[in-house]
Amino acid sequence: MAAFEKTGWLSRLRSGLARTRAQLAGVFSGATLDEALYEQLEDALISADVGVPATQFLLERVRERVRRSPVRDPAGVRALLQEEVAQLLTPCETRWDVSGAKPFVVMVAGVNGSGKTTSIGKLTHWLSAQGKTVLLAAGDTFRAAAREQLAVWGQRNGVEVITQSGSDPAAVVFDAVSAARARGRDVLIADTAGRLPTQAHLMEELKRIKRAIGKNLAGAPHAVVLVVDGTNGQNALAQLRAFDAAIGVTGLIVTKLDGTAKGGIIVALARERTAQPLPILFVGVGESMQDLQPFVAADFAQALLADE
Repeated sequence: MAAFEKTGWLSRLRSGLARTRAQLAGVFSGATLDEALYEQLEDALISADVGVPATQFLLERVRERVRRSPVRDPAGVRALLQEEVAQLLTPCETRWDVSGAKPFVVMVAGVNGSGKTTSIGKLTHWLSAQGKTVLLAAGDTFRAAAREQLAVWGQRNGVEVITQSGSDPAAVVFDAVSAARARGRDVLIADTAGRLPTQAHLMEELKRIKRAIGKNLAGAPHAVVLVVDGTNGQNALAQLRAFDAAIGVTGLIVTKLDGTAKGGIIVALARERTAQPLPILFVGVGESMQDLQPFVAADFAQALLADE
């Protein structure tokens, strides 16, 4: 995507993943191509939250390619690993198309503090830049600060926010669907309250919100997006499994990758559903509007593993 280079996004992605990259690069510094290198690489990948299944898969692929190639030094192994990471991530790369319905209804969920509401604001900015008209629904009805935060993002982006203090979240989102239809908006993004997967009554509430959307508009929500905090490491996998079981996640936004040593969680997430890879829609590496961008597998692999 040329837009990545034009906006300096790739350099920001590299900067954001610097700690993770340095952690992995240390394995290849002054090493020789022997079994000890693979053992150190295994430890480094697991420490970077790539996870055991993805680490084993990648190392098996790299070992096999080394056996069939003239590669005889650590630098060559690093290049092969970058290629394998890119290949593993590629099925999760997608060009997000919201033109399949009008309004295209997006339900956003996540645990507390994952960056959900902020991601909605940045996502609204991105959609507006694509020429789409957006309406926001403040489905977190219990926390006044959440409604206020979403209202601020609405003002920044020049979009309307449907909000009702103290109301049932399913009713708010139901009304927002009606408003989006009446106003002819291209996209409706419904925020929901942050919740832990262990809070059974709140997970049931999410299911009810999803059903309310479907009752108002057949086939909706058209996307169920889970926002996960990249600094949470392997906990993100448990969150994905729980939310997917409850509401059927169709795409991911991974936030707060800047400054973390756990950037490998993207690889673990990609390996989680091999039969039907889950799209990683956007990744975030900062606070500005432009710091949430579409996920590109090759760019991420380069930022994670390429030599300086």
